[in-house]
Amino acid sequence: MATTPRDYYHILGVPRTASPDDIKKAFRRLARQYHPDLHAGAKKAEMEKKFKELNEAQEVLTDPDKRKKYDQYGADWEQAQAFEKARQQSGSQGFGGPWGYEGDSTGQGGGGSGSEQFSDFFENLFGGRGRSGAGRNSAGMSGEDIETEVQLGLREVLTGVTKRVNLREPRTCSTCQGSGTVRGRPCATCQGTGVMTEYKTIEVRIPAGVQDGTRVRVAGKGQPGINGGKRGDLYLHVVISSDPIFRRQGSDLHVTLPVYPWEAMLGADVTAPTLAEPVKVKVPPGSKADGKLRLKGKGLPSASGGHGDLFLTLHIVLPIGISDDERILYERLSKQRHPDPRTELLYSAQRR
Repeated sequence: MATTPRDYYHILGVPRTASPDDIKKAFRRLARQYHPDLHAGAKKAEMEKKFKELNEAQEVLTDPDKRKKYDQYGADWEQAQAFEKARQQSGSQGFGGPWGYEGDSTGQGGGGSGSEQFSDFFENLFGGRGRSGAGRNSAGMSGEDIETEVQLGLREVLTGVTKRVNLREPRTCSTCQGSGTVRGRPCATCQGTGVMTEYKTIEVRIPAGVQDGTRVRVAGKGQPGINGGKRGDLYLHVVISSDPIFRRQGSDLHVTLPVYPWEAMLGADVTAPTLAEPVKVKVPPGSKADGKLRLKGKGLPSASGGHGDLFLTLHIVLPIGISDDERILYERLSKQRHPDPRTELLYSAQRR
């Protein structure tokens, strides 16, 4: 069964125009994520394979000579290098010998020079990529996909949001028309690479209820194709930022709600925050510290439809500073007979 050639740029998640520093940074970031020592069981074997691919990709793409050959010949660059070396020798030695092609008595291989026949064989084997890059007969290739991260706040998850995403895209140098040279010298505009980096901003609509870690696909916004191939896609990795007020647990939200002792004891109508507008809630009489109130449907959109809930955890607080009248009330309260709230604690401690 045929296998899909490995794309080293795709493995490292970098564009073909990435600088050596970009490639090294991408490798270090992914190596921390996929290092086999950080995983166990069946996952470890999978990570070992992935880690091996990462090492292979960075070894080739950080070596200027190997990267040049890889860009020219693709995944078969090592075999192509051997064939190219043999082709250079074929002009004087013919196209027979170790490559298993039997020529005629003149060493010409049945008509035409050895180098010409080798060239034909070479072009057929590597799809016309050869020394001139994509070649005449190569089919159009789809552009590479682009992956980037987008951060959302909880309110953006609640309502959905349109995000502006900045992208880098290679384009043909207008000075040298992609040749890399001007009047026999390296092009000063593109430094002899034949390409320039173009920066652009696009707007992407992210729907309400998107989950943390979701991969949002934007079709046709990746790198341009080669030889008329279609553009790649843009993938946005969603990261939901932590919030100082609301704690997320799936589609549910949790908030700490401060109440005074008399509100907890006697009950009260208080105002509580939500991701939308504040709402009035009733604290039942006799509420205890860390008791929970549930506001149904006031959480985030859920994957199955509808919304999660908002849970309010009661936190009893004392007023900052009290008046003389309030002090008298506390003193009167302290003189009333109450069960010792520490009885159960002391009893449990004695039994240990």
